[in-house]
Amino acid sequence: MAPRLLVHTRTTGYRHDSIPAGIAALRTLGDFEVHATEDPAALEQPLDAYAAVVFLSTSGEILTPAGRERLAAYVESGGGFVGVHAAACTEYDWPYYGDLLGARFARHPPHQPGKAVVEDHDHPATRHLPAVWDFTDEWYDFRTNPRGRARVLATADESSYEGGGMGADHPLVWCRGHGEGRVFYTALGHAREAYEDPAFRAHLLGGVTWAARLPTP
Repeated sequence: MAPRLLVHTRTTGYRHDSIPAGIAALRTLGDFEVHATEDPAALEQPLDAYAAVVFLSTSGEILTPAGRERLAAYVESGGGFVGVHAAACTEYDWPYYGDLLGARFARHPPHQPGKAVVEDHDHPATRHLPAVWDFTDEWYDFRTNPRGRARVLATADESSYEGGGMGADHPLVWCRGHGEGRVFYTALGHAREAYEDPAFRAHLLGGVTWAARLPTP
């Protein structure tokens, strides 16, 4: 049986029009059975059947109290969690979620070209990337720097675009352990075009397979 992913896309704040493209990409990236849902009740059910839970550009408060308990228990006991782009704009009223993800969204400049600097190539999400990755995105700033609580894989070069607000150390992609589980987050993925980009698709696949403890193709 193919590994199952629960891809949650509920939004109660800003909604990205790239969400359908992200779901379509996840359905075609690997040998996954993807259950995509907007229903918060899906997180209230046992999650052990899933190799990973993916929050794909979620926003605002999206979980019920029971869903919060299920997600926390799932990751603590060894489940995989993947946050993509606006997943960092999610569950501000739940302190645990900020600890789980590693940082929370603060602001972003306009969507524009820039450069991501890969500082750790020893990870499935970044091993295929050049040392400096030219990309177009929103270049999220975060309320706190996750370094020290997470393994930073790539940072934003603020000199390569306008409006950066974190300075010389601006983590953009990271992973971390949480309880017995694994957490991967990428701030990239704003536009539909990202999910057609081979380098980004491989980046996303590497993050999912790492969090889910699956072999990387």
